[in-house]
Amino acid sequence: MKRSEINAHVHAAEAFFQKHHFHLPPFSSWTPEDWSHKGPEADAIRALGLGWDVTDLGKGHFEEEGLILFTLRNGHALDPADPKTYAEKIMISGANQVTPWHFHWHKTEDIINRGGGDLVVTLAWATDDEAHLSSREVCVTCDGVERHLPAGGDLVLTPGESVTLPPKLYHQFHGHREAVLVGEVSRTNDDHADNRFLEPLGRFPAIEEDEAPYRYLCHEYPQ
Repeated sequence: MKRSEINAHVHAAEAFFQKHHFHLPPFSSWTPEDWSHKGPEADAIRALGLGWDVTDLGKGHFEEEGLILFTLRNGHALDPADPKTYAEKIMISGANQVTPWHFHWHKTEDIINRGGGDLVVTLAWATDDEAHLSSREVCVTCDGVERHLPAGGDLVLTPGESVTLPPKLYHQFHGHREAVLVGEVSRTNDDHADNRFLEPLGRFPAIEEDEAPYRYLCHEYPQ
């Protein structure tokens, strides 16, 4: 992705969050200049991957397949002594913008429609070798109510609704006709080691530096 594209998407995301009255923490607006003055007091932000995350998953067409996220809080996934055993993200799923098939080996997550259009979540269990979608029926919990779907079935979440996704349940999602403000509440998040994509994809984009960064992404902070 070009840096100019990423900058434009972050600007648009800030406006979208404001429109939906979702307030980000103060470090969301730190500039690269601000970061040049940040020391050990900001190490948790660096270590836990908090902040902005814009990805086309290496496919090169963000508007069709991609996602913009902001990780609000997280714990150390590999440290059992860390009392913070949870994470939270806020995301924007664009109109007909697909986040491709993937699952997590360890993370259970609630995906929440927090506003905007309807969110279409497509679900299928992984086969034993994890390389394919199983034909097994899917049963998930939506706000305390069991829902049964055929393999590859669509679950439509209207604003306020959510679904709990257990490990090894393949899922993909997109906004139906308009963008959706999507929340994620989960176990600790590890984007480097706990994402299994159905097709080989890159979690973070390669960036062409055609202009200066507006905000650093969560994997770019200076140490």
